[in-house]
Amino acid sequence: MDKEQLFEARTNPDFLNYLEETREDAIKTKNISALYEVLDSFLILDLQEDKVNEIYQYILQISFDNVQKIVDSNKKLTLNGDDLFYVRAFYEHGIEKWSQGNFEGSKELLFVLSNIIEDSLIIESLQAHIIAISKETSLDYFYEDEVNLDSMDIDERHAYFITSFKYELKPHLESNKEILLKEYKNLKYLLDN
Repeated sequence: MDKEQLFEARTNPDFLNYLEETREDAIKTKNISALYEVLDSFLILDLQEDKVNEIYQYILQISFDNVQKIVDSNKKLTLNGDDLFYVRAFYEHGIEKWSQGNFEGSKELLFVLSNIIEDSLIIESLQAHIIAISKETSLDYFYEDEVNLDSMDIDERHAYFITSFKYELKPHLESNKEILLKEYKNLKYLLDN
């Protein structure tokens, strides 16, 4: 969208009413995909920060509740259907904690996620995140030094996650396996709850 289209969307009462109705309905029905549609629209259009925060809190609440049910039934998350949005919410919350310098909170969320998902690329990518976090690498430095921002070879379902790096992932994980083993030992108690 160019500036003119953004301005038109921001000031179009029909579109804004549609967003508000969709937001209210999604909250009532706990429809995570609709909540993300509204959240993404609010972010793109740079609309009411308080509503963005409110929508994000609903997304987290719905995601954490549903992830708990899935894990309690001894299943793993996939990148299909609503699971994709649950994984996205967990991931974004972990990244948010990292950006705020909460290394432990971020590491815990990403560790749990890496153990409750069925997707090898995401699992390995999360392990690369955990390595960086355990070294207390800032998120900015991680982006600049380790993430390949130019990679376009990505499956649409993986687009919400950092999965491309400036190094070969498997050798990087192998050379840092002691860190991963230590973190697994320290954090495995989170998987027992």
